[in-house]
Amino acid sequence: MPLFSDNKCDIIIVIKYQEECMTNYYLAIDIGSSSGRHILGYIQEGKIVTEEIYRFENKTKIINGHTCWDINEIRDQVLNGMKVCREIGKIPQSLAIDTWGVDYVLLDDKDMILGQAVSYRDQRTAQIHNEIEKYISDRELYARTGLSKQNINTIGQLMSQKITEPELMSRAKTFLMIPDYLNFFLTGRKSIEYTDASTTQLLHCKSCDWDYELISRLGLPKNIFIPISKTGDELGCLTKYVAEYVGYNTTVVHCASHDTASAVVSVPLPVDKKGIYLSSGTWSIIGIETDKPNCSAKSMKYNFSNEGGYEKRYRYLKNIIGLWFIQSIKKELDNKYSFSDLQHMAESEGECKYYFDVNDRSFLSPNSMIEAIKNRICITNISMPKLLSVVYCSLAESYAVTVRQIKELTGESFDKLIVIGGGSMDEHLNKLTAQRCKIDVCRGPKEATSVGNIAVQMLTAGEVSSLTEVRKIIEISEGL
Repeated sequence: MPLFSDNKCDIIIVIKYQEECMTNYYLAIDIGSSSGRHILGYIQEGKIVTEEIYRFENKTKIINGHTCWDINEIRDQVLNGMKVCREIGKIPQSLAIDTWGVDYVLLDDKDMILGQAVSYRDQRTAQIHNEIEKYISDRELYARTGLSKQNINTIGQLMSQKITEPELMSRAKTFLMIPDYLNFFLTGRKSIEYTDASTTQLLHCKSCDWDYELISRLGLPKNIFIPISKTGDELGCLTKYVAEYVGYNTTVVHCASHDTASAVVSVPLPVDKKGIYLSSGTWSIIGIETDKPNCSAKSMKYNFSNEGGYEKRYRYLKNIIGLWFIQSIKKELDNKYSFSDLQHMAESEGECKYYFDVNDRSFLSPNSMIEAIKNRICITNISMPKLLSVVYCSLAESYAVTVRQIKELTGESFDKLIVIGGGSMDEHLNKLTAQRCKIDVCRGPKEATSVGNIAVQMLTAGEVSSLTEVRKIIEISEGL
């Protein structure tokens, strides 16, 4: 059996294993709003090779009337997937965790979670902007934080909790985003990673640090917000308990822990070249990388956000409800049809004349997505293929509007849109997007988030020297 140390990162493994395995493995733990995956990555013959070793379901549940994440179940599944590395004889040199943004937990003085890990899909923030506006105007808030007005943002969740659970808020000692809490569980070290923190609407967009003056004005406790850590920082080793449970020790690294930030790392575009990316998954995120934020009144009007990226670049983007429509419809139809089946149904209908605003709040967590769409387009008697066609055309149209706005806001022209993530494989949506946007659409990595997660770990380890180099390797690896 291997030996473990509380304060050293040496991985002491039996000599036979050391002789058999000379590959540097990196473990990406990529947790989305519907599932989580453990992906091992390594370089072989100049290419990044990935291998999914574990997958688990992630879903919300109703607790005391609120839509919540089962954070204990997520934590257990993280460990279960880590154990597989030992079982298959591939011990990672490091690991990193990314998740969706905006959600958080509060810890008490004994580092226990206070209350629940409430989901951004919960209705508690439905009217919260009226409360926030008592303390700061929308225009000033945007100028300070650079984030678009969205009820799901952490700022609204915290304000809601302050109002409805003041006693709980008064007991809070530490604020941690979801991936930061999981890292704390693995290492015993509390730390907040920059890219995920940038989704809170509590960071100053120019200093890239907590806006403590804003936090005070809102009446939130400043002491719970610990210093921001840089993307790529090492947190340390696993605790003795975790190491013994999974059967090895390793180093935990801060990847770009907001999943979209990790996905953008994988976009096969040199840092000095201009291109638009579309991260296509449950959410569709369209944007560009920039060196400085745009907090203009027009940018605010168009609802763009300046979120954090690797090396403190800015991800200038718009969040659009994306394949959540298709995922919800598929589930509502009892999963009788595959995603490919649904795509072909929509394609069979061709162009459609109905469109709807895909970002309407009614689509965040409806009892029936099908009925929500019918109500929105005011048509109750519509076939499933026609309804799917409406969804696809509405998504493509929203992409086209966003691309035009990016060109207007930047004054630059773009001739390429790179689609990354699971939605990159949807040829029908890509075709509609190219037609509506009047731009060349090409595919990037399907597993963009995990590839970007692994890329940052490789950069931290020194196996690759720069973001440009790792993106070139990704381009070669994907055959692009």
